[in-house]
Amino acid sequence: MRNARINPSILSADFANLASELDRIHTADAVHVDVMDNHFVPNLTLGLPVVDALQKVSKLPIDVHLMIEDADRWAPEYAQLGVDSVTFHAEAASAPIRLARELRSAGTKAAMALRPATPIEPYIDMLDELDMVLLMTVEPGFGGQKFLDLVLPKIRRARAAIEGSGKPIALQVDGGISRDTIARAAEAGADVFVAGSAVYSAPEPSVEVDVLRNLALGGH
Repeated sequence: MRNARINPSILSADFANLASELDRIHTADAVHVDVMDNHFVPNLTLGLPVVDALQKVSKLPIDVHLMIEDADRWAPEYAQLGVDSVTFHAEAASAPIRLARELRSAGTKAAMALRPATPIEPYIDMLDELDMVLLMTVEPGFGGQKFLDLVLPKIRRARAAIEGSGKPIALQVDGGISRDTIARAAEAGADVFVAGSAVYSAPEPSVEVDVLRNLALGGH
């Protein structure tokens, strides 16, 4: 039985009180931080200084998701902050293998994300260079979107490729993850789940994290 990790996205948190918002998800496995540049996606969020500040106060590992252009230039800067993992988009990296190696050499886990319409197959041969693959289950850019079931077959194919590699590579999904969708994503093969609005809109976010984890593991 695979485990199930829940990484709430602070995109849905109160940005004016991020330190206390981290305390509200103390049951989580990590905190997912979305960095957007208003170029790769049509939204602008936070950058290096805020991630650096979060890294200093968070008791949870920081899972940075870069939805930015020129990932080759910027991703290593986030790794150097000491975060647990840095995810770059395949569509935004000109040399993904070199970038993954740079991230690992900086002491962070290397992860690569794919938009819903980007196939996994061209990247199967580089799985050994990665610690995690992130499959977007919405078009990246905004929180609160509806889960795209059309990504489920890709999750299954990615899981099969990971099993075939024999490496302990995590398979993360991000977008529209909630009580209604997490079991489908888990059944398809995901084992790390980013949930934003589903967690932070709940009366007790830390309890919701436990509920989602239980559902991902086949509970009710």
